[in-house]
Amino acid sequence: MKIALVHDHLAQDGGAEKVLQVFQEIFPNAPTYTLVYNRKNANPSFRNKKINTSFIQKMPLGVRRYQWYLPWMPTAVEKYDLTEYDVILSSCSAFAKGVITRPDTVHICYCHSPTRYLWSDTYSYVNELHYPKFVKGLISMFLPRIRLWDQMAAQRVDKFIANSEAVQQRIRKYYRRGSDVIYPPVNTSQFTVSKEVGDYYLIGGRIVPYKRFDLAIQAFNKLHLPLKVFGSGAEEKRLRSMAKSNIEFLGQVDDDQRRNLYRHAKAFLYPQEEDFGITAIEAMASGRPVIAYAKGGALDTVIDGKTGVFFHDQNWAALADTVLRFNSEKFDPNEIHTHAQKYNVENFKSQILAYINEHTANNK
Repeated sequence: MKIALVHDHLAQDGGAEKVLQVFQEIFPNAPTYTLVYNRKNANPSFRNKKINTSFIQKMPLGVRRYQWYLPWMPTAVEKYDLTEYDVILSSCSAFAKGVITRPDTVHICYCHSPTRYLWSDTYSYVNELHYPKFVKGLISMFLPRIRLWDQMAAQRVDKFIANSEAVQQRIRKYYRRGSDVIYPPVNTSQFTVSKEVGDYYLIGGRIVPYKRFDLAIQAFNKLHLPLKVFGSGAEEKRLRSMAKSNIEFLGQVDDDQRRNLYRHAKAFLYPQEEDFGITAIEAMASGRPVIAYAKGGALDTVIDGKTGVFFHDQNWAALADTVLRFNSEKFDPNEIHTHAQKYNVENFKSQILAYINEHTANNK
């Protein structure tokens, strides 16, 4: 049984790319097809893998500015020659699900989310682009056509796996397809519990608009409590200029620094609506409770009152009020750590293998 992996693009190192890494561990001989591969920005682990890219890779600025080629991405994906493969396993939040396969090939799509900028986040996506108005206008003109393609491409998939119940609901709404939930892998074995807790709160990850770091900055500007921020992104400069002296921006941190930040934090802040949310799992694997906005993947992973607490209005005042009432001593770090183990890499691998075996049994 020959298997190929398909991924949207390898131009950053995010949660979807961590899933692809595990797929490559499960199927070490399977090639990976992707729109573009940015060797500099992608995780170094991909450098010794067989990566097949689309024609966009060779276009002017195709790697550095691949977003400019958005109208050509459906065509690029459809041009992958996958005729020799019996099983396609795609890792998709955009175009990877649209590959064309043999009639007898089984295509299983691990869906991180229906394409956000086509469906749930269309208007905020266009508004947040740092492009001139006429460029935003051109992009808006193309989106309806690509949205039609996206809905059609979803019908080519034989089986959908959703990475959370929130994504499962979106697949049903936008694609009219059923799906099964398998939570993404988190390397929970890297994280340990500490007996010593510091006096600071923590937030971290990619500092981009939808992750709502701004709510944490506004809340802690009012609370005057210590807040540490790790990571970088488009919003970092603006938020640094807003922050008062009790808020410390650490920039990019290495794995050891990140683990220590988690272990000693009073709590990890999670004000965004995510499809799943790996940083929240990492915090819980470190035995620390999560203060989360009660929507999206957090509802799957955080147990209110046991592994964290929720706030229900996505604004700084609701977050600040929850922090004021928060008592870290009410939480058992070891219980939180144990809860996080259900999302470990080995569980994910065994579930994916069982799923593929179940749904390809007639093709062997």
